[in-house]
Amino acid sequence: MRTLDDLDVEGRRALVRVDFNVPLAKDGDGRPVVADDTRIRAALETIQELRARGASIVLVSHLGRPEGRREEDLSMAPVVARLRELVDADVALAPAVVGAEVSGLAEQLRAGELLVLENVRFEPGETRNDPALARALADLAEVYVNDAFGAAHRAHASTEGVAHLLPSAAGRLLEREVSTLSKILQSPPRPLVAVIGGAKVADKIGVIDRFLELADTVVIGGAMCFPFLSAQGHAVGDSLCATEDVEHARRALAKATDPGRASVSLPRDLVIGRELDAGTEHRVLDGVEVPGGWMGLDIGPASAEAYANEIEKAGSVFWNGPMGAFELEPFAAGTRRVAEAVAQARGVTVVGGGDSAAALARFGLEHAIDHLSTGGGATLELVEGRTLPGVEALDGAGASAGVAS
Repeated sequence: MRTLDDLDVEGRRALVRVDFNVPLAKDGDGRPVVADDTRIRAALETIQELRARGASIVLVSHLGRPEGRREEDLSMAPVVARLRELVDADVALAPAVVGAEVSGLAEQLRAGELLVLENVRFEPGETRNDPALARALADLAEVYVNDAFGAAHRAHASTEGVAHLLPSAAGRLLEREVSTLSKILQSPPRPLVAVIGGAKVADKIGVIDRFLELADTVVIGGAMCFPFLSAQGHAVGDSLCATEDVEHARRALAKATDPGRASVSLPRDLVIGRELDAGTEHRVLDGVEVPGGWMGLDIGPASAEAYANEIEKAGSVFWNGPMGAFELEPFAAGTRRVAEAVAQARGVTVVGGGDSAAALARFGLEHAIDHLSTGGGATLELVEGRTLPGVEALDGAGASAGVAS
């Protein structure tokens, strides 16, 4: 994979694919503003390096799911407003994604200046990886940099198609994501503990299967645990537990009995509630047999301590997915204890997934992690061993002119 070290950018316009798909909110006057600028800040290293090396920059990103049509409430305008506050540079917003007016604005850029294109998913050709859109984007610049790891698993015009038309490289964020995640899969300090939570086994069975091969221990929490408990014959009451997930869990448990596979840790107690609500009747269940009319909404205190002990002994930790409905205080303790254990772990810690990141932020622990991945689906697909189109396209692809020798 080519990186910025391989790209000659001095005096050139760089088209930079970033992941500015940030949450928006309304200010006191009802105007849209960026609610969380983490992804914008994550791109600053690459942006500032390109500016320091004499490049002018055209930034392209998606925001939300406008499905190929212009939606004013998904304009990049609030993102540009926040970016202006974060960089000491001229930052302009293009009126569209491509077109004559956009081309004119790009050509007028001077070294160090930035132009942000409108939401690339306003263009119907983006998600179809339309060659015409890829060519129009390529015509805006002389080199291409992909720093949007969160979109690297999509073969879209701005992530894959354009990379074949210009000298291309990974930005620092994408480079670091791929390097860190690959290392924990290929040569992790042992023991490697994978903590997998969230809701659906079907969504993460590929990750679970991979860690059964690579890890020493796989810890299961969140609603994810109930199909596993059901597969073992336990009652799960009204807990989230789809039939297809039980079958996935049963196969995973069978794999875990094979020699050389990771052990699987499941909860030994639970916090249960009548319904998913902060004010619902709830209690700690000493055991895992959930009665009818109740649902499991968090791992119990004994489980949380057992999981924390596994994490404390780890040489490497990968965590994806909360241990319960942490957004609701009665069901936050399990995720909080695991988050604290990961933050305090002596081993290498890698956290992926928006819910895990949100949990760390809620508990004020996001800065205590070695690597907090900006990818959601991209992180999971890389861990599963899948090829990411946006990364593969940077592996020697693209025009050769302008690549540093």
